[in-house]
This record gives sequence, structure tokens and C-alpha cells, in this order.
Amino acid sequence: QVQLVESGGGLVQAGGSLRLSCAASGTIFSTNTMGWYRQAPGKQRELVATITSDGSPDYADSVKGRFTVSRGNAKNTVFLQMNTLKPEDTAVYYCNLRQLRTIGWGQGTQVTVSS
Repeated sequence: QVQLVESGGGLVQAGGSLRLSCAASGTIFSTNTMGWYRQAPGKQRELVATITSDGSPDYADSVKGRFTVSRGNAKNTVFLQMNTLKPEDTAVYYCNLRQLRTIGWGQGTQVTVSS
């Protein structure tokens, strides 16, 4: 079982930046994928970005070139640097960890981008 705690959400004007952080604890295997999903009001949860334990990233087309996902040195942390934010990026952002037999989710952090 894993526990994930996010931080770093908030309110920002369009064109601004935010950095989300997530720390995982519990039984974490050396091979895993961590990342970020988001859910806007009235919409389904969608992939934002993921990164494998060997550092391979993957991005949704809507955030390519604006967002950067990275892993911390401790390997149980993941970050999302969000630049050039748009109002359509407004959502609750969830941290995610996937590994053998386990999928974990954080409680979510609100990101609001004003126009």
C-alpha cells in the first residue's frame, strides 16, 4: 500500500507558473511510474504527465512544451513544473503512482488559473 501527498497548488493568473510536488510513502518498488492527472468540473479525469523510474516522461498533447515532469533524487517524489498556464488548465491535480499490483492516488490539489 502507498500513500501520496501533493502540495503546491493555488491561484495564478494566465501566463503564470506553478510547481506541484508529490511525495510517496509505504511499500514502493524500484520499478514504477509516477505522474499527474487532472479533473476539471464536469469532466473526466485525464492524464497530464507521467515519468518512469528510469526517467522517461510522457505528456498529454495539451501540455507539451509548457509542463515538465521530473523525479526527485529520493525516487519517491515527483514534480510538475507548469509554465504559461491557461484558464483551461484549471482543475484538481492528482498525483499517481503505478507499480506491480499497486495503484495509488493522492488527495488532489486545486489549481486555478484566472484570465
